[in-house]
Amino acid sequence: MKTTTITDAKNGLSALIDRVRAGESVLILDRGTPVARLEPVTGASDPTGRIKRLERAGLVGPAGMAPPVDLIHSPAPKLVSGANAVQAVLDERLTDR
Repeated sequence: MKTTTITDAKNGLSALIDRVRAGESVLILDRGTPVARLEPVTGASDPTGRIKRLERAGLVGPAGMAPPVDLIHSPAPKLVSGANAVQAVLDERLTDR
């Protein structure tokens, strides 16, 4: 997702609209704080727009793709002795990883 400031968005709105038409989302910041998001319009009855956006972002793949078998068969990472799995998940969520 592209990010831009309010000033840059105002000065380059046509270029941002072209990017949105191509399927990209744009996050607009005011002094570093997100205030708006420009996204392509998709109909509520047509979920394919959202799916295509997720595919472009690399978050989902087409149904015909084979699953990552090597990842499935690889051993899970080991926790450090005395570590708490719940706390590790909570810490990861706080750091936005």
